[in-house]
Amino acid sequence: AEAVTVMEFAGSAEDLARTIHAHPTLSEAVKEAALGVDKRTISA
Repeated sequence: AEAVTVMEFAGSAEDLARTIHAHPTLSEAVKEAALGVDKRTISA
């Protein structure tokens, strides 16, 4: 989605780099926490 938005507004590679979301995302952090309750991990 970020790449399409940058392309739509004729953005640069720098604009694209500034739109990438940090890792882990909130949903990944919640999933990791939920799996951690059972002592499991996302990447096993």
